[in-house]
Amino acid sequence: MSLVPELAELTAYHRERCAEYDRILAALGAGDTFAEVADLPWLPVRLFKTHELKSIPDSEVFRVLTSSGTTGAPSRIFLDKAAAAAQTRQLSATLQRVLGPSRLPMLVVDRKSIVRSSSARGAGVLGMANFGRKHVYLLDESEQPDLAALQRFLDTHGGEPFLVFGFTFLVWQYLYVLAREHGLDLSNGILIHSGGWKKLADRAVDNAEFRRRFAEDTGLRRIHNYYGMVEQIGTVFVEGPSGDGLYCPDFADVVIRDPRTWAEQPVGVPGVIEVVSTLPRSYPGHVLLTEDLGVCHGIDDGDWPGKRFTVLGRLPKAEVRGCSDTVAA
Repeated sequence: MSLVPELAELTAYHRERCAEYDRILAALGAGDTFAEVADLPWLPVRLFKTHELKSIPDSEVFRVLTSSGTTGAPSRIFLDKAAAAAQTRQLSATLQRVLGPSRLPMLVVDRKSIVRSSSARGAGVLGMANFGRKHVYLLDESEQPDLAALQRFLDTHGGEPFLVFGFTFLVWQYLYVLAREHGLDLSNGILIHSGGWKKLADRAVDNAEFRRRFAEDTGLRRIHNYYGMVEQIGTVFVEGPSGDGLYCPDFADVVIRDPRTWAEQPVGVPGVIEVVSTLPRSYPGHVLLTEDLGVCHGIDDGDWPGKRFTVLGRLPKAEVRGCSDTVAA
């Protein structure tokens, strides 16, 4: 099913309700008819750091989320109650493919107080916590691992399927190391993780090595990385079971663009990732050009139906971002 009609309607909707967005599109000479997703006008994701873009009146702002960039001003994303509810609902629909309909016992590789922050990391933990029960947090408030808490969790829940969530570097640094050193069995776990790979790349750990080491040393094989950002919170692109790429949910898409011409790249040719989602209605974030490089692998030819792609890293000189990379900041 084509997303173009709904995205075109969203573009008109935001032009009518957000004067700044309308001025930007007018300056670009953007029209109002689009044949393909790639024809829609995009905003650079960095614009949310410098401009207050929202399509709702101040009186309807329910929550303001901030991004996790470690330098400069953070992005500010404005949600009303309807937008916040829609994001939770669509995230649930996306993750049911991995988790099933039941809430599982949940191990969170973070500290409990992170859910009270307005950061992307806090929003990620808070959003994922809805899909688990009997939550146990692996890190104490000093962000040190609690081995006893992990052992109690596994003694109680390790014999049945359980959910593990955390940002990639924290999962590797704390959960993997603890489990390997103490011979803990994580074989019934389902790990969902996300975040920058830069720190792990410095340790020669890529996605394939991450998956291999967890499987060999802890028994954990059901591992799903995901790609998402606060500027399109609620829209996540989840990795297939074999690690063959990230998949677009039904309400979202990606376009890979040539960084010189901005034309859409063919399958197999790297470029800049544009993320597209029908979800954002409280702010004009439905078509965003990211600062990440990626490549599309194919459509309907992998573990799951749909388009699959891989994130290759950040653009040169792009601001370092990623929830797990903020730990030391």
